[in-house]
Amino acid sequence: MLDIKFIKENKEIVQAGALKKKVEVDIDKLIALDDDRLKQLKEVEDLRGEINRVSNDIGRNQDQALKIQLIEEMRSVKEDLKAREEKLKETITEWQKIMLQVPNVPDISVPEGASDEENQEVRNWGEKPTFPFEMKDQLTLIKNHDLADFERGSKVSGFRGYFLKNEGALLCFALWQFFLDNLINRGFTPMIVPSLVKKQALMGTGYIPGGEDDLYRNQDDDYFAGTGEVATMSYYSNEILEKEKLPLKFASFSTCFRREAGSHGKDVKGFFRVHEFYKLEQVIISEASHEESVKLHEEITKNVEDLLIALNLPYHVVVNCGGDLGLGQVKKYDIEVWVPSQNKYRETHSSSYFHDFQTRRLNIKYRGQDGKLHYAHSLNNTAVATPRIIEAILENYQQEDGSVKIPEVLRKYMGGKEFIK
Repeated sequence: MLDIKFIKENKEIVQAGALKKKVEVDIDKLIALDDDRLKQLKEVEDLRGEINRVSNDIGRNQDQALKIQLIEEMRSVKEDLKAREEKLKETITEWQKIMLQVPNVPDISVPEGASDEENQEVRNWGEKPTFPFEMKDQLTLIKNHDLADFERGSKVSGFRGYFLKNEGALLCFALWQFFLDNLINRGFTPMIVPSLVKKQALMGTGYIPGGEDDLYRNQDDDYFAGTGEVATMSYYSNEILEKEKLPLKFASFSTCFRREAGSHGKDVKGFFRVHEFYKLEQVIISEASHEESVKLHEEITKNVEDLLIALNLPYHVVVNCGGDLGLGQVKKYDIEVWVPSQNKYRETHSSSYFHDFQTRRLNIKYRGQDGKLHYAHSLNNTAVATPRIIEAILENYQQEDGSVKIPEVLRKYMGGKEFIK
């Protein structure tokens, strides 16, 4: 959420940002509502002050006739106050509704564009494999090596359900531990975080309003989050942090749930688009500095690139265009790994920074050297999402005899095994 003072003082910038993100929001109406809100608030506070003043006068006055007169006069004032409070409540509700719809202003380096098709490549790494034999796709490799069971997964869990088996399961454990070990060595605190969260946690991170269709919820109106970022950011909600301890860096693991609303018919087979998956997420809370956010954004992106290089998986990094940014993101990179059977890169990681968009909603502050309280900045990045990335490993590492070579850096987590046969 943006500061209303910033919105009013930079109306054209905010409107341009919304236009770049393809978000429809009436900033003029919001500003008019805020002016009305402040006017009504002053009127209410003035009436409350008058009632308090007269109440004190009544208490001190010994003239019973005058007391009765003042009480009668206050009865109409109190009725007026009640009506004005109700009107103010309605104005605040409408004001808050629009405030939650105002998108963060994207960085000037974010390219124009309406969808992910207009994201721009920043860099790429690795040689795309060529096969001197008939290449198999990931579904064939999964079936041949009994790595997963989609039929029984659908029987038990419904559409897009799956069971991971044998080396399919072991690859997930190996990937989690490989990425976690490396992040711990880079100063990240490991956490296992809740998947079931309250609505406020999703509002605080910007997934609500607007993303309800992609979320599962239970009968108590709690939600199942699609990323560990939600719970991790809410960990410090309504708290004041010590500046000396910033930045706080977390490697948060969680089960994730997404309905994949609007994705029916896309990637219906395999691991790429499933409803339940597992993710290790980098989450950072830092001081309120644009330069620091930019530096940390590049750092968490490089963390993943380094580990993809260690896995020897060809990838490229794209900067997301305005229309492919979320409500709160200032800038976002997608990291996409090469999938040979599809002859294209597919997204496996995303890396974003938000300035104080999330921390305002969650009320996360720190006290600066000036003694004043400041809203912190936040960033997040997918460290690894499984089982999605397994598809790319299987296809890129397949051998002529039908086996799959296990990436060297994962072998120690799989009992030294070199091949899936």
